[in-house]
Amino acid sequence: MNPIDIGSIQSAVTLVSFVAFVGIVAWAWSGRRRGEFSEASRIPLEDDRHDAAGEAAGSAREQR
Repeated sequence: MNPIDIGSIQSAVTLVSFVAFVGIVAWAWSGRRRGEFSEASRIPLEDDRHDAAGEAAGSAREQR
């Protein structure tokens, strides 16, 4: 029985990594996820609006 050499281990790790990568890409680009990703993509813009409104209200209070 031959022991497993380092080349076999490297090949197996490469194959597992590639399959995981393809799976993640397929999951991210699937049509079922489009709504969730579209909603999540607006989160930074909504936070900016809240921050800007809060800063404007806060600076108006400070000036009084």
